[in-house]
Amino acid sequence: MHRYEVIIYWSSEDRVFIAEVPELSGCTAHGSSPNEALDEAQEAISLWIATAREFGDPVPEPKGRRLMYA
Repeated sequence: MHRYEVIIYWSSEDRVFIAEVPELSGCTAHGSSPNEALDEAQEAISLWIATAREFGDPVPEPKGRRLMYA
């Protein structure tokens, strides 16, 4: 599990839980439950990091904040 902060919230418009990773620009995921959104976010983080490394872009160190449900 990655140590990046993940913010999870319900989207009435999309009718799913959204998981955002503020430290990684554009890194978001969604799921039908908070746990599913978190699992999808972990996969999105892995893909974000792999893509950044592939293109030689910097990967920020996680600040290590705790997971928050909002």
